[in-house]
Amino acid sequence: MKSHYLALLTLTALGACAPARSPRQGELTPKDTTPQLGPGAMSSANLDPFTSTYVRFPSTPLVIRNVNILTAAGPMIRNGSVAVADGKITAVGATVTAPTGAAVIDGGGKYLTPGLIDTHSHVGAGGAPGTQANSDVNEATAPVTAHVWVEHSVWPQDPQFPRELSGGVTTLQVLPGSANLIGGRSTVLKVVPGRTVQAMKFPGAKYGLKMACGENPKRVYAQRGPSTRMGNVAGYRAAWIQAEGYKRRWEKWMRDKKGDPPVRDLGQETLAEV
Repeated sequence: MKSHYLALLTLTALGACAPARSPRQGELTPKDTTPQLGPGAMSSANLDPFTSTYVRFPSTPLVIRNVNILTAAGPMIRNGSVAVADGKITAVGATVTAPTGAAVIDGGGKYLTPGLIDTHSHVGAGGAPGTQANSDVNEATAPVTAHVWVEHSVWPQDPQFPRELSGGVTTLQVLPGSANLIGGRSTVLKVVPGRTVQAMKFPGAKYGLKMACGENPKRVYAQRGPSTRMGNVAGYRAAWIQAEGYKRRWEKWMRDKKGDPPVRDLGQETLAEV
């Protein structure tokens, strides 16, 4: 068994975390990863008001034998085995020790990979079937809509989620669409059944920002602008200049604490954090 294979597979395939414990004597305590207030200060732009409620599903120990393992970290392991217990990969190699009570699957010489991560998806926000009722991927009301969060458009019961899982995709970054220059915040989801989007959110995953340039914004805003690539770039520059000013105003108020704080702006909060 090669430890670097195990580490990569554990991180990318399942992303599960071991239970927290108190450090033993002589151990360093973990670094404090509590999010800090961003330039929005009291607005806490980096603090997630819609926190993940994901809970790992119970599972039976499992061993998959007789598979060609593509580790993504080195040479393929031919006719290898993978052991899984408590939702985590515990062993990878030519041979592995089966956990107690494990179910055994003969892979029949097929190929096994870590769970795939799709970094650019619209699943859930652009639901299937594609009806107006569940097509919420583009807030095409202005070229810059940094204030919107795509997780508020995600339909957890979208039939595309189980199709993604059947194709080996275990994690998605769901983005707003490409209609706007700046389309809003993304969200990272585990491809698991959930009644709410919070039940699918990858714990601790950071937000992303969707931006688009060229054909899509030109087409959507052909009549009201920006209708050219130079107009697109000018729109980006103007948005970042405004965000820079917003950030400076909050930093000044946090430093001086004089008068009322600046008025919150959800779009500027997002851009000021980039």
